[in-house]
Amino acid sequence: MARTCTLKGNPQNLDGPALNVGDTAPSFTLQANDMSDVTLSGTTGRVRVLCAVPSLDTPVCDTEARRFNEEAAKISDVDVLAVSMDLPFAQKRWCAAAGIERVKCLSDHRAAAFGKDYGVLVKGGPLDRCLSRAVFVVDKNDKLAHVEYVPEIADEPDYDAALAAAKRAASA
Repeated sequence: MARTCTLKGNPQNLDGPALNVGDTAPSFTLQANDMSDVTLSGTTGRVRVLCAVPSLDTPVCDTEARRFNEEAAKISDVDVLAVSMDLPFAQKRWCAAAGIERVKCLSDHRAAAFGKDYGVLVKGGPLDRCLSRAVFVVDKNDKLAHVEYVPEIADEPDYDAALAAAKRAASA
């Protein structure tokens, strides 16, 4: 069965599986804005909040990253990784302009493998090859502790649910 979300009410097809709480988080290799590679295995042992966003240069993505940046400062042992198709150069510029210090922005532009493996790659339509909005909390052992596929791309995620899952995972 084809998976979808909406963009201002218009259906958008998604490529990849729907992940569930308890699943092992798929491995990934993403590019940081300093051009280094960041992998899931390279972050094992810490709780990670993975925020898939269409583009940091959009109002809702900007709001989301800023909110997680503010909230992440209050939780020890939790890393927040914002993943988009934005090029690392654009992510670096955006982070500097927005004063983002706690959220690490990562790009899936090379192969869209994160998008496919996490089931957030938009296939076709105006956002083709962008990521849909979703939040995954990955525990210290690489298991998914929280999964939210935001049904409407233009809506913000449930911050409270994601942050509560991150706090539970950090204290486990």
